[in-house]
Amino acid sequence: MSRASGAHPIDAPGTDERLWAAWPWLSTLAGPGLAGAGLAGLARVRSAVIVAAHPDDEVLGAGGLISMLAASRARLRLVAVTDGERSHGGHGSPAALGRRRTAETGAALRALGAQGAEVIRLGLPDSGLAARQDKLEKMLAPFVVGFDLCLAPWERDLHPDHEAAGRVARRAASGDFYSFPVWMWHWASPADPRVPWDRALRVPLAPRTASRKRAAITCFASQTEDRGHGLGPVLSPAMLAHFTRTVEVLLP
Repeated sequence: MSRASGAHPIDAPGTDERLWAAWPWLSTLAGPGLAGAGLAGLARVRSAVIVAAHPDDEVLGAGGLISMLAASRARLRLVAVTDGERSHGGHGSPAALGRRRTAETGAALRALGAQGAEVIRLGLPDSGLAARQDKLEKMLAPFVVGFDLCLAPWERDLHPDHEAAGRVARRAASGDFYSFPVWMWHWASPADPRVPWDRALRVPLAPRTASRKRAAITCFASQTEDRGHGLGPVLSPAMLAHFTRTVEVLLP
């Protein structure tokens, strides 16, 4: 994850996870085929490609599902659009930060049991995807066709990189397509009319899967540890609380 800049809902105080946890609707969404709705049953998903605008987006938004797909022996490909080198301003070496975040992705995939996933790095500039959508489409398209399922950031997540990656992935995908929200949990609120809750899918995570996801999130120490100088972590404990639930949500 990388932050947007300037006065923006992402930079405002977010919605407390306790409000989400108390919202009955979140626990009544249909499962992804497990309850006969939405995605085909996981056993029928033999291949999936996951698009991430920044390292950690895929784990935060869909790490549990990735772990489940890996356990079912599905063919997995992760397309990392950027290396996340601009996740926090003032870092002495953006290139070194990008390398660190790339290594964190490898560790996170191992924690999910998805170490066999193919990883494609496009190397486009962090925080610059909105102005490079044509280039992104040419680069991304060959890597997302031919899969049963494509997962990508939600194109209304209010982060320009997430939105650009999501739009392009949706156009290029040849199989079922679903989005995973990331920043939406921060700026939206229960029953927010900007979110298509009526078509959302709930992915319940078994205890072992949820534990794997939590372990994978901790691999992104560059985002979860205090940066010093009074800055705190990029991902605050309050933000992380949205992703340590026993459920994930996919949007159409």
